[in-house]
Amino acid sequence: MKKLSYLFLGLAVCVWLTACHDDETYADKKVKERKAIEAFLKRDAAILDADGDTVCHVGIIKVITEDQFYAQDSLTHNDENEYVLFDGSGIYMQIVRKGVGEKLKRGESKRLICRFVEYNILGDSLQLRSDVNFWHTNPDILDVTNNSGTITGTFNTTVNEGGAMYMTYIGNGTGNANTVPNGMLVPLTYVNIARQVASDEGIAKVRLIVPHSEGHPNSTAGVYPCFYEILYQEMRD
Repeated sequence: MKKLSYLFLGLAVCVWLTACHDDETYADKKVKERKAIEAFLKRDAAILDADGDTVCHVGIIKVITEDQFYAQDSLTHNDENEYVLFDGSGIYMQIVRKGVGEKLKRGESKRLICRFVEYNILGDSLQLRSDVNFWHTNPDILDVTNNSGTITGTFNTTVNEGGAMYMTYIGNGTGNANTVPNGMLVPLTYVNIARQVASDEGIAKVRLIVPHSEGHPNSTAGVYPCFYEILYQEMRD
């Protein structure tokens, strides 16, 4: 009888330990996310497509502070692969190309075309991209406004039915109305927004590491960070 009691006790302990292991807390997930980001910074990562071709070579990232960033005229030194860390949000940003035109002025609104590559850092996988033929005629369209220095934005679905970001994460009912995730809006404080006119001009291009708290609804719910390469262009009237 005693042996049987010990057996039942052992089984109960095993079940309890398994349950504890499976019951990962939000705090545990945030720690896992932070470690994944820290490892990504040092990885010399290359993002590959399904055929094994390189979509984006991220490289080993050099992190700079906001003070350094502002001292450099709000630019990153890309020859050193610098990314600025915004402490308040946890977003890392590299300005690959500042773009033509001017920054969005206070009180000004614009309609933008946005194309991107999205890589799930925690899942180590290319998750979504809108720089491909499938989404060419249906990019994400953002209506953005500079409200006293704070950029806000919504996905416009009247021009089209929505692009890759909207259709995948927002328009499926899990999103907060048509609100653009903050991670996509942060760069608009620092880059220029216009249309390319001359062949030697380039529209704004950034690279970002966006933690779950600043990402789209799936990222927020799953507590996973994403890397992005994003292009912004003003839409024709």
